[in-house]
Amino acid sequence: MRTKLKTDPALGAIIRKRRKQLDLTLQALCDDAGLSVGYLSQVERGQATPSLGTLAQIAQGLSVGLEYFIATPRPADSLSRAGARPQFSIDGSSILYEAVGAEFPGAELSCYILHVPPGYASETVSHEGEEIIFLLEGEITQMLGGQSFILQQGDSLHYSGSTPHSWSNETDTTVSILWTGTLSVLQQKGAVKLPEMTPANANF
Repeated sequence: MRTKLKTDPALGAIIRKRRKQLDLTLQALCDDAGLSVGYLSQVERGQATPSLGTLAQIAQGLSVGLEYFIATPRPADSLSRAGARPQFSIDGSSILYEAVGAEFPGAELSCYILHVPPGYASETVSHEGEEIIFLLEGEITQMLGGQSFILQQGDSLHYSGSTPHSWSNETDTTVSILWTGTLSVLQQKGAVKLPEMTPANANF
């Protein structure tokens, strides 16, 4: 018996949400996927159902696999094992990231462990959504809405992303931060994959 691939009934909404997470316009996604704006707009509004090939083009434009739309997440897929998490860095950045959160349709949260080298200072930013940071190891100086806070191991801070914020590692040791947010401000699109690190060669 042939098994039919079933997309999520809210496929259009999932596509639109992922597109907005990546800050892509309809035109930008259409350029990447080779589709017309009118057709993609119909798909997002649930007025058209893409073929599997077209869905694959959309998935590629959204930097996800086809299974993002057609696979049913298994509990085991959300399990994150210490020492086995995907690690990556962003071009031009000295921070090493570990992906803690799982990606599945409708997911609201993104979660990463950031390994921040001595002397690193972020730019001041503001954006939609909210963030929580939890210091796993070390100390950082956090600027939030014109105020300065020193966060040490075990401290946390929960704030609106719309409040201008920045942070820095002013110590001489690497800092580890657990970052969680409702907006995917850290995207692996364009990231540089690093070799898998083991406790023996992981020089944080």
